[in-house]
Amino acid sequence: MVLRLAAFLVPHVSVSSQKRRGQNSSACSRRRVPISDGNHIWTLSVNEPQNRVGSRVPLVLLHGFGSGVGLWVKNLAALALGDRTVYALDLLGFGQSSRPTGGGHAQEEEERFVQSLEEWRMTVGAELMILLGHDLGGFVSMAYALKHPHRVKKLILVEPWGFSERPEGQELHCRIPLWVKVLGKAMNPFNPLSLLRLAGPLGPLLLQTLRSDFKQKYLDVFEDDTVPDYLYHLNAQTPSGEIAFKRMTVPYGWAQRPMLQRVQMLNPTIPISIICGSRSCIDGQSGHTLLELRPNLHTDVIVIGGAGHYVFADQSEDFNQVVLKICGDVNDEETGVKEDKE
Repeated sequence: MVLRLAAFLVPHVSVSSQKRRGQNSSACSRRRVPISDGNHIWTLSVNEPQNRVGSRVPLVLLHGFGSGVGLWVKNLAALALGDRTVYALDLLGFGQSSRPTGGGHAQEEEERFVQSLEEWRMTVGAELMILLGHDLGGFVSMAYALKHPHRVKKLILVEPWGFSERPEGQELHCRIPLWVKVLGKAMNPFNPLSLLRLAGPLGPLLLQTLRSDFKQKYLDVFEDDTVPDYLYHLNAQTPSGEIAFKRMTVPYGWAQRPMLQRVQMLNPTIPISIICGSRSCIDGQSGHTLLELRPNLHTDVIVIGGAGHYVFADQSEDFNQVVLKICGDVNDEETGVKEDKE
């Protein structure tokens, strides 16, 4: 089912790209990019060059928790305008990428995400990247930039997870409803999406019932249940990335190693753009805190009206235009970057 849905996605992106660019041939491809230990990263690419000499710095899209490359279907073709290569990856342990077992504590899991992204970059041959991460993908993008700053031309953080610290005492009591506390305590021994798998054949119906909004977000692309079915089949598999995510969290979903504690360690020359939805239920203060922590260091916060947490699907045209503007301000010269300077 996942392969069938992914196969349907590529022609749709290619047709959209042709209409926008006036091309007669497909500009979109998909493949498994090999990394270490026999693993692979499932990758969609648009406008990938045969020879990178003189090419523009590619834009790399990293999805959020429990998601996959398919949710970028309303963005890929638009973001590839102007012959910039756009990659969309399934993070290690998610989507159609490998789902390795093992792992350990929060720092080890974070480092594994970062290492898999670096191995992917080396395999595809990108010297520099513009990293755009949504939710968990935003956390991984920042972690990668901390480890490999000379490979990151710009960070675009879309509703990023894992930046704020877990509130304590009365503040936590006020912010977390009682029913969430009860449910969270009951589900704590399990992985976050265990209920979806425990539902068995009722899993797709459960997902469609609990998250009917996903179908609505993509009605202009798919009139049927393609998107909720896609998400169900992604998350009905071995919960490798899901286990890693759980090890990186503390109760109620905060990060064990919040990024706001480390953001001042980031190379000050790397610009950061934070994109938020005006209707999002996710903590929206992280972006403004980043501004305070990086005064006069090329940091900006952009709020897209009428959008929730899935900004890129809720208001896709506005989102695409914002990202194109951000990428348009990037100096595309790949000069002097041959190896990381750790």
